[in-house]
Amino acid sequence: MRLDEWIAGGERTRLGGHEIFHRQDGPVDGRPVTLVHGFPTSSHDWAPIVPALVESGCRVTTFDLLGFGASAKPVGHDYRITEQASIVEELWERLAIEKTALGAHDYGVSVAQELLHRNASRITAAVFLNGGLYPDLHRPIRIQQLLHGPAGAVLQYLSTERMYRRSLHEVFGRPVSDEALHDMWLSTTMNNGKRVQHRLLHYIDERRTHSDSWRTALETYPGPIQFIWGPADPVSGAHVLPRLRERLPNAQFLILDESPPTGHYPQVENPTPVAAALVGFLC
Repeated sequence: MRLDEWIAGGERTRLGGHEIFHRQDGPVDGRPVTLVHGFPTSSHDWAPIVPALVESGCRVTTFDLLGFGASAKPVGHDYRITEQASIVEELWERLAIEKTALGAHDYGVSVAQELLHRNASRITAAVFLNGGLYPDLHRPIRIQQLLHGPAGAVLQYLSTERMYRRSLHEVFGRPVSDEALHDMWLSTTMNNGKRVQHRLLHYIDERRTHSDSWRTALETYPGPIQFIWGPADPVSGAHVLPRLRERLPNAQFLILDESPPTGHYPQVENPTPVAAALVGFLC
């Protein structure tokens, strides 16, 4: 499904004082599943996965975080993971979701950790795809380092689709279609998206600030937990797995190492086994 179709199937609701894009797919009485996307893209990353979850009877809630995709992107806003978590909680209240399984990728894993920290009993199962669960193991690529630095407020305006594609190819392990890459670019840049990239990257600092509480929330979560991991990811790839296995020995692991090994975006690069694993674990 292309980005324009994805957006046409959703709606915008005012949450936390901002217009937030969201959609729900699947039977109204299906098992609730919430999926949280990563930086710098949008909920459209989950488009290859949602049909399998729906077919299995799940009620899937997806949304664009503040500053991403088709949601509002206020310029000069002090974007915080804690605010994003509050928006998710407000969305759940608006949609009458009391308990839900939770899947998260990249930036979204920090939102998920904050939600676990606030109320783990609300999460029936948790699935994590490549993300900075431990800030000391997070290895941002060069362009992220530059955008996060002092010059980022200026450099964000100079980004082109060609540069964007090149940076994504650095974190992919498998081929991704030109159409998918173009949609990722559009999701990032729509609604003046270029103007907020520097501030969105403050999540790198916030991960350090909340490292103890977020680590504890992850490691003490009492529900079922699964990791679906692309080992070829230079940002949060194979080097993260030893610690996850050590700290969460009862978790399930799906390592997408079949040649060519998957990189940072498992749900985009290798959706078939990701969808099967999510269906088997969540539905």
